[in-house]
Amino acid sequence: MGSVLTKIGTYQEEAKRAMTMLGQDDRTIFIGQQVCYSGSMMFNSLADVPMEKRIELPIMEETQLGIAIGMSLAGYIPICIYPRFDFVLLAMNQLVNHLEKIKELSQGEWKPKVIIRTMLGRKEPLYPGSQHCGDYTSGFLSLLYRVDVRKIYQPQHLLPQYRSALNQEGSFLIIEAMR
Repeated sequence: MGSVLTKIGTYQEEAKRAMTMLGQDDRTIFIGQQVCYSGSMMFNSLADVPMEKRIELPIMEETQLGIAIGMSLAGYIPICIYPRFDFVLLAMNQLVNHLEKIKELSQGEWKPKVIIRTMLGRKEPLYPGSQHCGDYTSGFLSLLYRVDVRKIYQPQHLLPQYRSALNQEGSFLIIEAMR
């Protein structure tokens, strides 16, 4: 049990560092569930992100990603937060038919930059149920070739991966897999 708690503590510290770094960029805005109100481990990682950079949304995953895409076209870099990977499935239309293809469909005129943040649900110390633990990485890798899919296994890789996503061109799906 001690090693699980140690990993969670380290994960929370590193996730907070990564989100703080993202929050310092004038272009970023954080949208999703539990960005303004507690309810998941991800909320705690936003402690040093100013509230004026956060937009709490109801559970409407597809619309959330649509809003993020629109914001990116207006010059923002949305950090689109889905507390569990299972819920990204509900945004597949926006992800596969819009974010993935908009640059091609606009003949290079529109170049959206969205950083989608999600995580695989932990199965211990308490099992949250199958709706919170799905890992669909291989399916997403087969569907997406313009959106960069990254899976992070180690807490110390969070900050470098999010920094890379912020500084590189294009959109990213970052899956935090701290098991």
